[in-house]
Amino acid sequence: MKLIIVSGLSGSGKSIALETLEDCGFYCIDNLPVALLDAFVHQSMITNQRPFQKTALGMDARSQSETISQFPATRKIIAKLGIEVEVIYLQAEPATLLKRFSETRRKHPLTDRTHSLSEAIELERALLEPLAREADLLIDTTYSNVHQLRELIHSRVDAKANRLMSLFFQSFGFKNGIPLDTDFLFDARFLPNPHWEPALRNKTGKDAEVIEFLQLSEDVNSYLLDITTLLDRWIPRFEAENRSYLTVSIGCTGGQHRSVYLIEELGGHFRDSPYNILVRHRELA
Repeated sequence: MKLIIVSGLSGSGKSIALETLEDCGFYCIDNLPVALLDAFVHQSMITNQRPFQKTALGMDARSQSETISQFPATRKIIAKLGIEVEVIYLQAEPATLLKRFSETRRKHPLTDRTHSLSEAIELERALLEPLAREADLLIDTTYSNVHQLRELIHSRVDAKANRLMSLFFQSFGFKNGIPLDTDFLFDARFLPNPHWEPALRNKTGKDAEVIEFLQLSEDVNSYLLDITTLLDRWIPRFEAENRSYLTVSIGCTGGQHRSVYLIEELGGHFRDSPYNILVRHRELA
């Protein structure tokens, strides 16, 4: 039996995540209070009722601020019943959440006469901290659109169902911020920069001319070899500890050339591995 808890900040994409899980065959329920989780599992899932064998529950800060702290203890109780529990937590930068709420004209669930929108976002972040600490998969949707989030959820859940470890390789630009959902982070800003070559400036690390430029650099080749060697050695150790997800991020200044090239090379290196591979270039998207 499989139970996925989907939580996170309002406006970060929880509804999209639940809809995607429903498409993957999960029975989905939104906004189940933590206080009712134990009872729900006992009365629904452990009775082997077919609709509940794959269940996804949405949990947020609405009307349960006093019970969220109980989640870690409740999770341990459920795990002892033989239920596989996984927590997916979504978040985004405050400025992005403010923009999303202003564009959709939605009301944040914690705004009231005493809390502005920005204050409500920070209050919710604090209230959900017990759930965030329990996350098996942390997803930062600051730079993701709906389609990218669906792809990410679908790919990783499918990998988990097939007992495959999911490796997510992503490039990014430091000037736009470091991705929060990462396990290994590498800095490529010291490598030769194609941006300063006029003929290469408007191209990316996926173009042949940029690839050739970077492959001629001994530093680039050595750095790629070092990263690949490190991951080859340590990823199996993560897998041995029953980790289902691992994210590797490489950043350069703008996220257009060096990081894109390195991520493409890593994705290709691991393509024939037994893992589920997902490659994304944040700034190109």
